[in-house]
Amino acid sequence: MMTIVKNDSDIESIEQESVEETTHLDLSNSSINNNNKTMHADQKSTTNKRYIPLLVINYLLLFVGSLSSSLLSKYYFIHKGSSRWVSTWVQSSGFPLLIFPIFSPFYLFQSTKRKPFSDFNSKMLTLSFSIGVMLGINNLFFSWGNSYLPVSTSALLLSSNLVFNLVLSVIIVKQKITFSNLNCVILLTLSSILLALDSNHEKPNGLTKKQYFIGYFCTISAGLLFALYLPVMEKVYKEVYSYEMVMEMQLIMEIAATVLASVGMAWDGGFKEMKRESDKIFDKGSEVYWVTVMANVVTWQFCFMGTAGMVFLTSSLTGGICMTALLSMNVLGGVFVFRDEFGGVKVVSTVLCLWGFCSYVYGMYVKMLEEKSRMRNLKNESSTEMIYMGNHDGVID
Repeated sequence: MMTIVKNDSDIESIEQESVEETTHLDLSNSSINNNNKTMHADQKSTTNKRYIPLLVINYLLLFVGSLSSSLLSKYYFIHKGSSRWVSTWVQSSGFPLLIFPIFSPFYLFQSTKRKPFSDFNSKMLTLSFSIGVMLGINNLFFSWGNSYLPVSTSALLLSSNLVFNLVLSVIIVKQKITFSNLNCVILLTLSSILLALDSNHEKPNGLTKKQYFIGYFCTISAGLLFALYLPVMEKVYKEVYSYEMVMEMQLIMEIAATVLASVGMAWDGGFKEMKRESDKIFDKGSEVYWVTVMANVVTWQFCFMGTAGMVFLTSSLTGGICMTALLSMNVLGGVFVFRDEFGGVKVVSTVLCLWGFCSYVYGMYVKMLEEKSRMRNLKNESSTEMIYMGNHDGVID
């Protein structure tokens, strides 16, 4: 009987040790997950000292990329570049540039202990590749639209996607509708409607009504696809805890979009056409042709890097609003560089665009102040509680 009791005691002891070990493992896993979430929240926190510099860098990338890529694409078509597949291909083929922000933090600057792609799983790979295919289709629509329409018209037409961005953000990521973002969306949408009502008379010479309709349809389609792309990416980024992971996903997306464009170019003879186009068709010469193409590759990558960073650091709606506001800069660029018409209606459209953006930025600023005030109050409450507990312990002693 004593032996049996001893065995039961041993069994109970073993079971207790097993439960303790399992609990320890669960706590360890929970701690790891909490650390990842903390890192994710910390990088996106407005109180983080690295938040503002990173936000500014990404917005500058978006600004330079959006303005330069739009003007360079139009320059390509104006000087008899005719391949829409080439224009599509350059939008994503600069993906090797992403290698620097992915690998340099660990291998060069040693500012992180996380190895590149160490947390990249099959689900993220599948999502990134699928979204990249959608992005490739969006790039093709943009190229077709930009080849037919004036820069100013195509740029302001793209602002029509903002209302769809708001609706899809509410559905997909549960975006809260506030006076600030609703006011901005209404103003920017009015801006694009005014343009649409006034743009019929400014078709380029030799452009048929059919071609103008195709350009109009493709530009609107590109805007709608991008309106879907942004909230989908915000939802995906909720599982991402570092900026390096954002760039890793962006790399896979750009590779997928490049594969799609490359297949289209191969099927349509685009690679052979590039050589012939640079030597015989492009009226600025072969050297200027290749400079234009390579500059387009770089500036488009800046644009997409900036967009991804803005969505990760803020929200899909903020990213869409920033891009739409930059369209007014594209309008002015088209007027100064290509002498696009800039009548009274476009002036009003641009003012509405800037007004809407400024109102949204002010709303973001107020929200940031409220967040800082809330964090400060929480910190003060925590300090007060610690002092009270310390005094209470002293009384007990």
